[in-house]
Amino acid sequence: MLPEQFVTVEDCEKVTRQLQFALEVDGVDYTRLEVSSPGIDRLLRHELDFTRFAGEVVDLTLKEPIGAAGEGQVNANRKKFRGTLERAEGGGWQIVWSDEPPVKPGQRVSKKRVPAPLQALGFELDELREARLAPIVNFKGRSGNPA
Repeated sequence: MLPEQFVTVEDCEKVTRQLQFALEVDGVDYTRLEVSSPGIDRLLRHELDFTRFAGEVVDLTLKEPIGAAGEGQVNANRKKFRGTLERAEGGGWQIVWSDEPPVKPGQRVSKKRVPAPLQALGFELDELREARLAPIVNFKGRSGNPA
């Protein structure tokens, strides 16, 4: 698989100029031309979208709240989740997350503190109201690891 290619503002600008030129040459009358990328909170709609973004952090909203909660399980009224998208055993999909609050910059964390356990929720695409990439912005630059 090729490394993930990012769409930059410069890319959108180049495409806009090329389209404007082509439309003028063809004599097409247009009043507004807008070129953009899907954005950092891209909707996931198809199986291929889920396959492409497996391993990424996503926000999911279920159509219906999940079933009854047991010990160590998710709240029964919960419909929204943020976690890592993974392929589940058996061919479906799952989201994996921890309910541990994020560590604030400069906050000291005790080494004795037991981390919250990871939780997983399996789902089928027809159970989703909406799924999108989580809009997480890293202002320290892109990592060296291709997605």
